[in-house]
Amino acid sequence: MSKANVREIFLSIQGEGPYVGERQLFIRFCGCNLKCKYCDTDFDVGKSEQYSPEELINKINSFGNDMVLSLTGGEPLLSVEFLKDFLPLAKLNRHKIYLETNGTLPNQLERIINLVDIVSADIKLPSSTGMDVDFSAVDKFLNISKRKKTFVKVVFNSEITEAEIEKVIELVSKYNVELILQPQMKAESFAVTTEYCELVFDKFVSKYKKVRLIPQMHKFLNVR
Repeated sequence: MSKANVREIFLSIQGEGPYVGERQLFIRFCGCNLKCKYCDTDFDVGKSEQYSPEELINKINSFGNDMVLSLTGGEPLLSVEFLKDFLPLAKLNRHKIYLETNGTLPNQLERIINLVDIVSADIKLPSSTGMDVDFSAVDKFLNISKRKKTFVKVVFNSEITEAEIEKVIELVSKYNVELILQPQMKAESFAVTTEYCELVFDKFVSKYKKVRLIPQMHKFLNVR
């Protein structure tokens, strides 16, 4: 029987992207295939609880019916074997699936895309993460996720480059998806000025119209 390590399960308000303000049940999976230098998420396996698909659906149903389930992490697609068994149960119980992912695991997405409703793909820029990015994997990922509602999120700081802007625009234009620009945060404040946010926004929107600038609203609302 498949099992997954879940760091936490909590009901809160979606604080990022076009669904900001929506009530969602967050399921935080452990583990990630990336190591972004700005990441402040605690998904330590040692602090997690292990669930079978049946145990997790029972836990979720205790919160209510017809929930929007935000699968987050870490990277939830690392638990794809578990998700293959869990997501059909979630669908049987009329829950909506909102997948938050770094968009680098197309093969794993292919195995569960038919059971997902919304894909939030976070394209990681080298300037903000401190890592190289395999944009070809992101391209393959978006080619799969386009079957469902998809938007792309980009976290940026003052180091964002013109080449990164061009590459992101190339990808979102190819798949005609909405792009959410999210200023990097330091604690409860922006890592960049509001003037710089406007400058970056203008650079994107001058070349692609489906762009919105949305900060992490849950931090301003002081909710999880």
